[in-house]
Amino acid sequence: MAVIRAFIAINISPEIAQRLRTISEDLQASLGGVPVRWVPVENIHITLKFLGDVSEPNLELLKEMIKSETARHPPLEISAGELGAFPSIRRPRVLWVNVQAPPELVALQRAIDNETARLGYDREDRPFSPHLTLGRVSRNANSSDARRISEVLEGYKLGYIGAARIREVILYRSDLYPSGAVYTSIFAGKLAARKDIQ
Repeated sequence: MAVIRAFIAINISPEIAQRLRTISEDLQASLGGVPVRWVPVENIHITLKFLGDVSEPNLELLKEMIKSETARHPPLEISAGELGAFPSIRRPRVLWVNVQAPPELVALQRAIDNETARLGYDREDRPFSPHLTLGRVSRNANSSDARRISEVLEGYKLGYIGAARIREVILYRSDLYPSGAVYTSIFAGKLAARKDIQ
């Protein structure tokens, strides 16, 4: 049976994407020589649920779930700004820009996590923390690399970079190639107008 790698996410506005491009280029210039795998800006999104391997029959169930769940939630506003790292600035493994999101986004993510769990996918084991991943630090990075990343992040004063109105939730397939991952939209569920929510 054919399987694909898939995830559920929301996209960002062109305004935020353009600002992320500038920030990413600045950081790459400042961190030249430090082993970081930078995410192409066109691949940056807010992940609501990473699914992993999905069978073709389950794709249809996921589409129905997304359609049903998005019909229960209104469009929402997010804003982005401030640099950070997981698990911490002092021990950076993932470099990101923070997303300020309303409680409605947390409720939407929780509902999707619950519904995908009913379809057999593992629940998230960490609290939902909306963010935009800029890069992932290589396992080959040493302690001096980590210190350099920490110094650059702490010295880069980034405030508010833009807002986006979120109107849909997208199911993506992820294909891995030597040149990197390619994401393809499979299905988009529209968030409902408030008057349509039961």
